[in-house]
Amino acid sequence: MAKDWKNAKQGQEKHEELLVKPSVTRRKFLQKTAMLGLAAAVPASLLTLGTAIGQESAGEAGSLSKNGSPRMPKLASGTIVDVPGVKVGQVQNEEALTGCTAIVLEKGSACGVDVRGSAPGTRETDLLNPINSVQEVNAIVLTGGSAYGLDAASGVMRYMEEQGQGYNVGVGVVPIIPAAVIFDLSIGSAKIRPDQQMGYEAARLASKLPVQQGNVGAGTGATVGKMAGMKRAMKGGLGTASRRLPNGLVVGAIVAVNAVGEVRLPSTGEILAGARGEDGNIRDSLSWMIDAATPPVPAGTNTTIAVVASNANLNKVQANKVAQMAHNGLAKTIHPVHTMSDGDTIFAIATGGVDASVNLVGTLSVEVLAEAVVNAILSAKGAGGVPAYQDLR
Repeated sequence: MAKDWKNAKQGQEKHEELLVKPSVTRRKFLQKTAMLGLAAAVPASLLTLGTAIGQESAGEAGSLSKNGSPRMPKLASGTIVDVPGVKVGQVQNEEALTGCTAIVLEKGSACGVDVRGSAPGTRETDLLNPINSVQEVNAIVLTGGSAYGLDAASGVMRYMEEQGQGYNVGVGVVPIIPAAVIFDLSIGSAKIRPDQQMGYEAARLASKLPVQQGNVGAGTGATVGKMAGMKRAMKGGLGTASRRLPNGLVVGAIVAVNAVGEVRLPSTGEILAGARGEDGNIRDSLSWMIDAATPPVPAGTNTTIAVVASNANLNKVQANKVAQMAHNGLAKTIHPVHTMSDGDTIFAIATGGVDASVNLVGTLSVEVLAEAVVNAILSAKGAGGVPAYQDLR
């Protein structure tokens, strides 16, 4: 018993010693231990684990900058237009802080969808159910403006009709344009939303040029870390990434990150953007939820929306499975995710050309989508009085 008490005392002394070390701040420690579900007081036995995680994280991030802080993580390479048959066009209103992104397909492609958030804003998702007749889509729209922003899809539809692309109904074509929205009305102007003209322009501008990231398209008014209310939020944005395998398979993703939760770097657990405390430092969402008597964020005022794409030979059923698997990319980076305040929606498209298993495409989609989420945060810039990751470094 005496030996146990002595070990416990030594552990407590070690606990106090580590707490006063300037290199182990409460903010940094909470960031590293939040992934373990810890938000407040932590046993002394875990403090050494927290220190080890911090040391390992610094190594994984590269090295320290001149001021002693970890260097900014590098942007993942590639964009979704690396996938054959996929083009992207974006339009935004930088004063109103809203915009839309059109993912235009050079020919009709198999598409699936999976909605995990409890407050989605979508269009044409029912027809993507495998039991329904339409087998291909012509474009997908990611847009701001909440439900109002769905109007942008009609502009994309008009452009695609002019190009003669759509479902042949005998007397013409009906372009199939699924869409999903984020809520960005609480930043910029709530009265200016993406409309048909903005959607039309986004589709017209669609190209194979590398996709711009950050405060563009559907990510223009995106914010994250709203667990403590909008006044403590940080800037989200639009991100994209891709990977290419030696056999010619290309998997890409594009995402508008507008989550109620925080965004973390998967390799280290570092919180890149989240709810800021009184001192301006980021505080993990779980601790906010534990302390808050009532949530300050109304339901349906968030949402992360994405498209994952590949040139795999997949049918509609398989594309739906890929969309389902891809949500793990959000789970790797956004905490919490799929909440009552989010409408998280992922579309999966397959343009064809390369034989690949659903397991492979789905697993790669997870990794690429996680990279795209991180890219969105790293590329975002402060706007509308909301700071970005770059501003707090």
